[in-house]
Amino acid sequence: MFRKKKEELDKENLNEVILLSKKTLKILVYLLIIVAVYASTLIWKEWKIYHFLLTVLKILSPFFIGLLIAWLFDPFVTYLQKKGIRRGIGTFITYVLLLGSIYIVIRMVFPMLASQINDFAKTIPIIFDNIQNWLDGILNKIQIKGFDTVHFKNEIFAHIETFATELTTDLPSTIVTFISNFMSGLGVFLVGLIIGFYLLLGFHKIDFSSYVPSRYKKDAKALIYEMNTSLRSYVQGAILDCTAIFLVTSLGLSFTGLQAPLLFGLFCGITNIIPYAGPYIGGAPAVIVGFAQSPTIGLFTLIVIAVIQFTEGNFIQPFIMSKTTKLHPVTIIVGLLLFGYFWGIVGMLVSTPIIAVVKTIFLYFNEKYGIIKEYQESEEKD
Repeated sequence: MFRKKKEELDKENLNEVILLSKKTLKILVYLLIIVAVYASTLIWKEWKIYHFLLTVLKILSPFFIGLLIAWLFDPFVTYLQKKGIRRGIGTFITYVLLLGSIYIVIRMVFPMLASQINDFAKTIPIIFDNIQNWLDGILNKIQIKGFDTVHFKNEIFAHIETFATELTTDLPSTIVTFISNFMSGLGVFLVGLIIGFYLLLGFHKIDFSSYVPSRYKKDAKALIYEMNTSLRSYVQGAILDCTAIFLVTSLGLSFTGLQAPLLFGLFCGITNIIPYAGPYIGGAPAVIVGFAQSPTIGLFTLIVIAVIQFTEGNFIQPFIMSKTTKLHPVTIIVGLLLFGYFWGIVGMLVSTPIIAVVKTIFLYFNEKYGIIKEYQESEEKD
């Protein structure tokens, strides 16, 4: 009788010890993850891995450009191949269409853009004078007891004049630097085009799963397919979206009387690739310059930007996001904040596709192995 009670008591104690051990193990795992992340951060900083990776990426940038071109246009070449056109001829046709489109854009847009930038540069002093007069009118109406409005106004005007002077003085060297960087970038892009042509010829033969052990090859192929489909749809949709925003915004701003509408339209198109925050980053300079020219131009510019971004933000972008990334807005915004903090504007550009890839990987393994379900069951047991 006593032995039975003792055995029951031992089982209860044993269950308590096991439960405590499991909880302790979980805490240790969490601590280990935190320590690993902290150690990785220190190593990343002390060994200057970020700068090393940037140097490597810069050297290999033509290859990555070529790989991106081959990856984007492989479905079209494959489609031509299914229609009975040989792969080499299909690649040649694709490049003729691509280079023809680039030539048309350069021929039509670049001269207009250069002319508008030149005209805009001439009006910069007038714009700064208008900004100064506008601020002067506002500050003269502000009367706060104990606040030296005159000193504050003089400080602001001094900074504006310094900025305007430096901008005007440095403009020639800035233009030369821009042209130099542009020509260098153009050379890298041309090399990338050549690499892309040769990669596109045999891109259908590339099998990344061949580098994976045989027992994981099936999973690797399925996962690569899911990632590839999601990313390609996102990139193609984002390119079309940004191109549409560039064209529509440039056209709309040209009717408002804003200086250099193509320049501001291009800026809106480029920044629009950043979800949620991009439209505000792209539209703010146009509105500021518009109000600096005149209140009427500023108001019309604000209306055009607001209407275009409202339409794009509520209809086009959600459609692209829902069809490709399927990410919650909060997830995208948190990703933008984190990536933007560590890697600036480049980080904000790549944050959404990277998070989408991570989500695709997690969902694939969760569907296969039931990670969340298993975790929930273990929590319920605890």
